[in-house]
Amino acid sequence: MTLVRWKNRPPRSSHGELSPLAALRNEMDRLFEGFTREPLGGIEWPFLASGRWTPAVDVSEDDKTLTIRAEVPGIDPEDLEVTVSGDQLVLAGEKKESVEKSEKDFYQSERRFGSFRRTVPLPEAVDPDKVQAEYANGVLTIYLYKSEATAAKRIEVKVKD
Repeated sequence: MTLVRWKNRPPRSSHGELSPLAALRNEMDRLFEGFTREPLGGIEWPFLASGRWTPAVDVSEDDKTLTIRAEVPGIDPEDLEVTVSGDQLVLAGEKKESVEKSEKDFYQSERRFGSFRRTVPLPEAVDPDKVQAEYANGVLTIYLYKSEATAAKRIEVKVKD
């Protein structure tokens, strides 16, 4: 078995320059690291390498609610499914888009379609009976109200003499 040094100092010439072989190896390492690294620290890109699409999601929180906004342009609200199960919110839907243009010597047809399923972990327990969802201008906004048991409660600190 051959062992290859990894992340050690590459061999240099007597003038301090990288040898051509070491320079090529550094370039190849840099190229392949770009493919294997997780994008944006593990956050999924809107268009995955497989060609599947997943919506971008923003999560914000205040004392009583969690607000989740998902970008779902071109999707009919009737084709969206929102489900709360335990400590997860599941967004699913299907995009069906077709554009046709026809003129005298010109014809263009484009179709974009596909389904997605995105699971968003919830930081706290929510009341599944109080979930509300709104759709406007290609943005799905979901309001999840925290369970009374998990709502923040201020505790008075008593001074003992």
